[in-house]
Amino acid sequence: REIYTLVTDAQRAGRDALAPGVALKTVDAASRQVIADAGYAENFGHGLGHGVGLQIHEAPGINGSAAGTLLAGSAVTVEPGVYLPDRGGVRIEDTLVVTEKTPELLT
Repeated sequence: REIYTLVTDAQRAGRDALAPGVALKTVDAASRQVIADAGYAENFGHGLGHGVGLQIHEAPGINGSAAGTLLAGSAVTVEPGVYLPDRGGVRIEDTLVVTEKTPELLT
């Protein structure tokens, strides 16, 4: 339950960071910081998300080294995860559309 709650909080932070003009790496950092603050930084070994279009995995990648910013109307995923060796893990993924106001949740 602790890890599930942590990943939920990290996802919320990433979702809250979605807005036009925000740097992709800033969105990643918002979620990653929540996980790091809880002591699990080394257990989140992938980027936060990616674009969605005709293919399920499209640009832009949302990760710590991503260049660029979010655009209004972009469909992206926010999917933080924490994985504990030999125990399992939790990953929560949703797809959202970046809007001028609150991101629109699709899934």
